[in-house]
Amino acid sequence: MPIITAHILEGRSSEQKSALIRGMTDVVVKTLHVPAESVRIILTEMKKDEYGIGGKTAKELGR
Repeated sequence: MPIITAHILEGRSSEQKSALIRGMTDVVVKTLHVPAESVRIILTEMKKDEYGIGGKTAKELGR
């Protein structure tokens, strides 16, 4: 049972997250030759002030 974890910044819509889950599942099915029902996708949303790039938060950078 493949388990895929993705960390994303907050702010994506439910539709975008659903599309990401579908797309990631499709890739795992095609590359690992497993049934979609066995694929688990875990999305972890991070607040923009809890993620840093080059010494600044994503919020400070306007991400």
